[in-house]
Amino acid sequence: MGSMRLGIVTILALAPLWGQGLRGVVDIHVHSGPDSVPRSIDALEAAKLARARGERAIVLKNHYEPTAALAVLARKAAPGLEVFGGIALNRTVGGINAAAVERMTRVDGGYGRVVWMPTFDAENQVKYSRESRPFVSISKNGALLPEVGVVLDLIAKHKLTLATGHSTPAEVLLLVREAKRRGVSSIVVTHGMLAPVNMTPEQAKEAAGLGAYVEFVGNAMIGTQKSSDFATYAKAMRAVGLDRCILSSDLGQVNNPVHPDGLETIFAGLRGVGMTVAEIDMIAKKNPARLLGLE
Repeated sequence: MGSMRLGIVTILALAPLWGQGLRGVVDIHVHSGPDSVPRSIDALEAAKLARARGERAIVLKNHYEPTAALAVLARKAAPGLEVFGGIALNRTVGGINAAAVERMTRVDGGYGRVVWMPTFDAENQVKYSRESRPFVSISKNGALLPEVGVVLDLIAKHKLTLATGHSTPAEVLLLVREAKRRGVSSIVVTHGMLAPVNMTPEQAKEAAGLGAYVEFVGNAMIGTQKSSDFATYAKAMRAVGLDRCILSSDLGQVNNPVHPDGLETIFAGLRGVGMTVAEIDMIAKKNPARLLGLE
């Protein structure tokens, strides 16, 4: 509770800078329980809270379990809120597993909308973390593996969203180019300028120029995993081009603010370094809505 009180105090202090509420916000990066790692809130409560605060849509993300079925239950718990799920192609679902993606598309409601390339089991993540354990590769010798192409074809066929996961910058660009070639129309670079992806502004801008949105996550600016600041992130988003950026929370970790509180703090912080309400609306409402086919 102490961390939650601190979050509320921070929000109250920053409230004059924002004060717009969360109506219409689309958060594409919501972690929640049940999970195999600790989370601060379960998916049903997260959905109820998002609806109560006026958000338009959320995407439930789990690194190890598909969330399409959970999205169905969350919609029942929070009528009127658009809730989507997806699948992260880590080892627990068989890695680059086209059968798992295909099965997700058949879950009731069709709310399995996002396919993340490997995240915590990605070759890049494991090597970046200097861990000695199995990983999931998506490329070899500068080319995507054939099984990645099969998954990209499924994403195109079912009009899903490709998220690039914890890939290297070079792999991100390979994915974006090949996805576009195969007819994928909805692509987001997963926290492109955050470790372990660590794209340069030039690389992120290149991905954006190829038609991808570049995600910036709020938990890099607040909370226990803070690694940057509002001014640095605002500058980076402007360098990429705000029309190709998405701001999401990436919250749900224990001892961090819950998603709506965190978003309020993040928006106020960005206002404090000169971003306008219209610009925040673009990156937190309009662009993620387009990504998910809501506009």
